[in-house]
Amino acid sequence: MNGLQPTLAKVPWILAALALLAGVLLNLFAPEPYMGLPLLAAAPLVAGATLTFRSALAVVCVTCVVSVALDIERGRPATPLLVDLAVVGLIGVLALGVNRLIVRQGRDLALARDVAEAVQRAVLPDPPKEAGPLVVAAGYTAAQAEARIGGDFYAVQETPFGVRMIIGDVRGKGIKAVAAVSVALGAFRQEAECAPSLNTLGQRLDEALARAAARSGPVISSEGFTTAVLAEVSADGEMLSLVNRGHPPPYLVHGGQLVRLDPTIPQLPLGVGLGDLTPAASVPVDGVRLPLGASLLLITDGVTEARDKRGTFYDPVCSGRLGRRFTDPEALVEAVTKDVGRWTEGDHEDDMAILAVTRRHLPHDA
Repeated sequence: MNGLQPTLAKVPWILAALALLAGVLLNLFAPEPYMGLPLLAAAPLVAGATLTFRSALAVVCVTCVVSVALDIERGRPATPLLVDLAVVGLIGVLALGVNRLIVRQGRDLALARDVAEAVQRAVLPDPPKEAGPLVVAAGYTAAQAEARIGGDFYAVQETPFGVRMIIGDVRGKGIKAVAAVSVALGAFRQEAECAPSLNTLGQRLDEALARAAARSGPVISSEGFTTAVLAEVSADGEMLSLVNRGHPPPYLVHGGQLVRLDPTIPQLPLGVGLGDLTPAASVPVDGVRLPLGASLLLITDGVTEARDKRGTFYDPVCSGRLGRRFTDPEALVEAVTKDVGRWTEGDHEDDMAILAVTRRHLPHDA
């Protein structure tokens, strides 16, 4: 890829040179009344749209000189010569103006992207490296380099009830999605400290998102919800509890095996009024043991809905590349990210968030 970049950088020069050469050949060999002036004028336009200002100015000057030289060689009178020079010169000036506009727009776009990224980093800071009996790692991959802002989120927090985690995906993109993420994460950080159970925590997140939606006005039902997995690891690290609200299921990674932790009873996403329909106590909480050295892998649908060239969805269990032992969560996150990249050949259609935690040995385990 690095060797391809210098070659791509030469393409605008090649296009401008080809336009200039074609214009010269037409002027010299095309029968009257055909002339190569349009192609001569195209060279500054190509340069203005693709090269730096100085390079574009050089192409404009060379094109003007070539236009005059061709008219002299063909013995054209002074008036047509000046007209041709004026046409090429005017188009060259316009090309330089286009160049300045493109540069200015590029700077504005870069500034907007930097601001968007800063907003997302403020809303979605990196989780702590350690939390209770867990080592933590996370990764976020944007679908496109120019779209660094989206609706995927995660958080890890130590609470009086153990280490609580959330990973989720707000339907939608852009600033509205980030606003919903800020509501969900803010509610999680507050309620995780006092909600006595995961199902109660889920209900309170549901209520917080409903209040935010009511304040912002009518929300289209297909876009007004948030999928999420809520997880809790006990203080000693022995037990893992899960509540899945319409989100791709997490995986237990241990001993070179991946086990998908499907919910006992599928639940509706957050923000669709489940709190008004179902009491919190009736929402099932699934529990599994978390052995020493085992990892919990939580993902968003950017992973499970990644497709290869044949349109086949990616499956971490069936990929065959993750069936090895992982000593730390960072290696697991990196392995999943690379595996999805290989599967899609780098063509991500959706943002991808990955959160992994590994149960470590505590002093009393030694």
